[in-house]
Amino acid sequence: MTSDPLPAILDQLAAHHEQIIRLDTREAGHFASLTTQLTELADLATQQADDAGRYQERINKNLLVAVHPVVRVHPETGERALFVNPGFTKKILGLSAAESRQILDLFFGQIARPAYTVRFRWRPGDIAFWDNRATAHLAPEDLEHLDVERTLHRVTLIGDRPVGPDGFISELVSGTEFRAQREPAVSGV
Repeated sequence: MTSDPLPAILDQLAAHHEQIIRLDTREAGHFASLTTQLTELADLATQQADDAGRYQERINKNLLVAVHPVVRVHPETGERALFVNPGFTKKILGLSAAESRQILDLFFGQIARPAYTVRFRWRPGDIAFWDNRATAHLAPEDLEHLDVERTLHRVTLIGDRPVGPDGFISELVSGTEFRAQREPAVSGV
């Protein structure tokens, strides 16, 4: 942000975040209705929908709702970063729904600016890491033209609770905080 008064205002804001997984099963249903020549493809799509459904069920059984600072301070570098995400940040507390939406849209546009993004060009065997404490992961939306199978195995490391510049520490409103887990909850997701 370039305006001088904005950092002081942002430092005092908190936002409501929800981790909800919504599964779109239209693809599996579409494939299942195709001719018998595509039975193998339909089976694959149905299996992927089943795996995603198990993951969705696991997450939604422990719906995490939290209040986070809109700006967090990185615990190691001291840098301040916007801590919002279009998938999870629902509303800025203390603002009307319309005001919150306008400001969040501004923030979401800011974190997606090319100056703040990395487009990773994958090759077989590549592994990518990023620091969620100072990075927003926004998956690309322009991959429909690629005729390749994509497989993603995601690991999220358990970390600290976000702290804002004003000292506000994130609060869990509902759900159970993630703990280390030795076995995968769902294989293949």
